[in-house]
Amino acid sequence: MSITKNLLQIKSTLLSTVTLVAVSKTKPIPDLMEAYDAGQRIFGENKIQEMAEKWEAMPKDIEWHMIGHVQTNKVKFMAPFVNLIHGVDSLKLLEEINKQAKKNNRIIDCLLQIYIAEEETKFGLDEQELNEILTSTTFQEMKNIRIVGLMGMATFTDNQSQIKKEFTHLKSIFDKLLHSTDAINRVSTWQTISMGMSGDYQLAIECGSTMVRIGSSIFGGR
Repeated sequence: MSITKNLLQIKSTLLSTVTLVAVSKTKPIPDLMEAYDAGQRIFGENKIQEMAEKWEAMPKDIEWHMIGHVQTNKVKFMAPFVNLIHGVDSLKLLEEINKQAKKNNRIIDCLLQIYIAEEETKFGLDEQELNEILTSTTFQEMKNIRIVGLMGMATFTDNQSQIKKEFTHLKSIFDKLLHSTDAINRVSTWQTISMGMSGDYQLAIECGSTMVRIGSSIFGGR
């Protein structure tokens, strides 16, 4: 199937409450433009330099999401244009995003990445670290970032019950914060739970995901 057919088929299965991020990392601009011409406006990249090159070359009504692990020294290269940074996993990184957003007179939306997988290779915060960030004076003084929700990546496994357990865990953390009276001011802008990729996005949606990151099912394998 073509990129257009793949994209339209996936979109036809998604609820109106679910945002589709087309994961376009390593794919050439003509492939992205085929998806763009089919109506896709949100693309996810995992390398800042590649994303910046595509941003320069492509239409300016595209939303660019940084979905990979972010090094603090690279934030400045995407600060002028990035729409959402998915994998924020430290206060230090938040400080740098805030600093670079201020330089560009912007407020940059971010998702805090929660460690939910049973794999050592995955990044993310645990619940204690999440709460420490949210209650820190440093975080509360940041004016150029906006936390809009949480992100998590499940273990790479065929065990559906394990994946479901991990997705459900992330949703429970989100709900707990959303309904916590002492956290209500800090999470009032939260509306996004980013979880689910090509192999597990339907299960993720069943577990409460509002944003899915789909690449190979749209663009083919890498």
